[in-house]
Amino acid sequence: MKPNYKNWMPKGMILSFAAACAVCLVLALFIRLGWLRILFLIATVILACVTLWMTLMYRAFSYNGKRQMSRQIIEGVAEYVHIPSGGRGLDVGCGSGALTIAVAKRNPEASMVGIDRWGAEYASFSKHLCEDNARAEGVESLTSFAQGDAVKLDFPDETFDAVTSNYVYHNIPSRDRQVILLETLRVLKKGGTFALHDIFSKANYGDMNSFVQKLKEMGYEKVELIPTDNGRFMTKWEATWMALSGSAILGGKK
Repeated sequence: MKPNYKNWMPKGMILSFAAACAVCLVLALFIRLGWLRILFLIATVILACVTLWMTLMYRAFSYNGKRQMSRQIIEGVAEYVHIPSGGRGLDVGCGSGALTIAVAKRNPEASMVGIDRWGAEYASFSKHLCEDNARAEGVESLTSFAQGDAVKLDFPDETFDAVTSNYVYHNIPSRDRQVILLETLRVLKKGGTFALHDIFSKANYGDMNSFVQKLKEMGYEKVELIPTDNGRFMTKWEATWMALSGSAILGGKK
């Protein structure tokens, strides 16, 4: 049995855009009204470009393809997660369980909890899939998965020895995503470590340098933003055309 971590770019979304592109093209060919035909031709071009972009993303992220960027990112983030023997870690937004499992394999004397809302936008991801992948990787005894909400975690303060996540918070509609980061750090034990990977652009998070300083003033140690769009996980060019510029790991110790 092999793990199936799916693809971060849903195939269904690609097919939907491709179908919409085909419909617009057919309408453009058969509609006689000039201005409406032009409108559908423009829509066809836009949809074709988006479909091509998503297809290239799908190929880059595929665990079975040549680039395997998803695997590189997951393994790269997992390297920053250290859990003491007998400790417990939390992966917020675990998706298919890839990061939860990667961290568990690196910390065999500890255990990992993965939570996710498993929404309709990623319909192929599920708790059952995570559990199947954990069994396939031989870490089913070190991992558990549950439904949860990153905005309001269902855990008491200082529950975990480490917390991590990968490309989660920027997908959550919020006026202040720094508050969501603080919610994750709330469940981290004093002395515990964190490694949160996301697109920490100003548009998504505001002034992250000020946030780093805020954490230091709160008593957090070794807090830093580690860029991952500079060759660490991806090239600058890849980060640009994939809309991943600003990717970084927010790491440190509570």
